[in-house]
Amino acid sequence: MRIDVHAHCFPAEYLDLLDRYGNSAVGTDFARRFAAGATSTELDTRFELMERAGVDYQILSIAPQAPYFPDRDRSVAATRLANGTFADLTQRHPQKFLAFGCLPLPHLDASLAEAARCLDDLAMAGITVSTWALDRSIADRSFDPLFEELNRRGAVLFVHPAGLACGSSAIADSRLTWPLGAPVEDALVALQLMQSGVPTRYPRLSIILSHLGGFLPFLMRRLDHQSRWFLADDSPLPSELARRFWYDTVNAHPPALRCAVETLGANRLLFGSDFPYWTDEAYQLAARYISESGLSAEAVAQVESRNAAALFAIT
Repeated sequence: MRIDVHAHCFPAEYLDLLDRYGNSAVGTDFARRFAAGATSTELDTRFELMERAGVDYQILSIAPQAPYFPDRDRSVAATRLANGTFADLTQRHPQKFLAFGCLPLPHLDASLAEAARCLDDLAMAGITVSTWALDRSIADRSFDPLFEELNRRGAVLFVHPAGLACGSSAIADSRLTWPLGAPVEDALVALQLMQSGVPTRYPRLSIILSHLGGFLPFLMRRLDHQSRWFLADDSPLPSELARRFWYDTVNAHPPALRCAVETLGANRLLFGSDFPYWTDEAYQLAARYISESGLSAEAVAQVESRNAAALFAIT
């Protein structure tokens, strides 16, 4: 059973609402280029693609079209529309879809209420957040009450790049926001979460980071060597803390996957495709490359299905 934990869905009604509210942080134009909505035609195309790739389930997420607005009411309205749409999709297609609920960040009280709605009433598989919520990293200590509640529930939290190029004009002006900026965001948020003590203070919270954790596996020896420059003296090393996160396999580069397995452990990796940004033949590659990366049969089975099946209690 192959479970795709990194698959986007962009319902047109939701994107239209974001536009009426002033657009998302990354703009909705790029999301509209793909057949990744909730119409019957778009879903049939998606299901055919999944079948050809041998993918049994996709776990849907709205990121990076996050419903984050300074105005609380707008954030809540957009969030409830997205979550209601996803709940409907999972109810109509229970053998194809699970979903991550989104939150009206940075409005903490409303986000706690919506997290409860997602997990208690809508039967979501977990919660998704962006690396940044308006002007704050998701690792900011002001979001501790959210981490505390999700930890109490033993929930899954999927963290996706916000698409803000880490605030770097050099990255954005070079049109590298997604090719380079996104994996930089992945590695940055991992280290920020370590600095905030999140993996230590909230051990029951399962945090999934995108794109193999960006540059995290490649830099691990350097990070351990320089850990006292950015972590508290009594903190575990980054290499230990990194093994408390989960990581999706979006990358499709076999040497990178082997590096991640050796650094993070095959038991911490989950198959992800980044649909619809990886579609058609690229989607097949995203699903196929794991078994073609020279990993052991046991490691392939863990990464392709066993880890996700256990994490999300799918039988």
